[in-house]
Amino acid sequence: MSLDADYIVDRRRLKRRLLFWRLFAVVSLTSVAVIVTLGFEQPQFSDYVARLNISGIIVDDPVRDQVLADLAENSRAKALVIRIDSPGGTVVGGEALYLSLRAVARNKPVVAVMGTTATSAAYMAAIAADQIIARQGSITGSIGVLMQTANFNGLLDKIGIVPETIKSGPLKAQPNPVEPMSAAARKAIQGVVMDMHGMFVDMVADRRGMVRSAALKLADGRIYTGRQALAAGLIDTLGGEGEARKWLASANKVSVDLPIHDVIVQRDRDNWQKLFLGWVGKTLFSERLRLDGL
Repeated sequence: MSLDADYIVDRRRLKRRLLFWRLFAVVSLTSVAVIVTLGFEQPQFSDYVARLNISGIIVDDPVRDQVLADLAENSRAKALVIRIDSPGGTVVGGEALYLSLRAVARNKPVVAVMGTTATSAAYMAAIAADQIIARQGSITGSIGVLMQTANFNGLLDKIGIVPETIKSGPLKAQPNPVEPMSAAARKAIQGVVMDMHGMFVDMVADRRGMVRSAALKLADGRIYTGRQALAAGLIDTLGGEGEARKWLASANKVSVDLPIHDVIVQRDRDNWQKLFLGWVGKTLFSERLRLDGL
């Protein structure tokens, strides 16, 4: 009987030890996960330099803009580096991103680093920064606005389809791919495009310290290499992220030793769907004002 009792006691001790180590392992793994999350994705407890990656087509993105608004108020983020590799996007998308970046720049230094391409709406975003850096071979500029549409009347005639449109005025639903564009409609649309172009030119003149006539001369839609953009005053210097950190240190006393953390823009499924539908628009035809670079 004594041996059985000792055996039972030993078994209970072993179970308690196993339970302790299992709990210890769970707590340890949870702690590591918390440290990784707080320390690398969304740093909150130590100073750092934030980095925002802008790529692909730029569209209106409220989730991104809210993240930037939060970043503007984050005292731990001492500066923002924007890495840009984008051909452009919509007028509203570029404008919204520009305004969000300017809001950040009111509280901390912002520097833009251009990659392969930073044209049109991407250049609009870049001029929100306090300093713009590009490679010699970066492609930028393309300061302009375009609207594209198509006329499918000839195709519809061939397959025996006659579209009918009832509208309140001759300029309603223009441009329209199922009816020819009238001279009056073309003039009205050209006026909208030129008004948006004027807005873009004013932004360039203001942010790059140019008289408007000089900015207008550069804003004929052409693209520039990084070297050409530097000579034209569209950027500040040549280089990459290393030069950006040096500028932050010399001009703003933001230490090069501070860690850099990417700004995480997390979207749920509904946000991704809205972002996609916002790009596609109300039809499958390109009938929206765009700032496409290439």
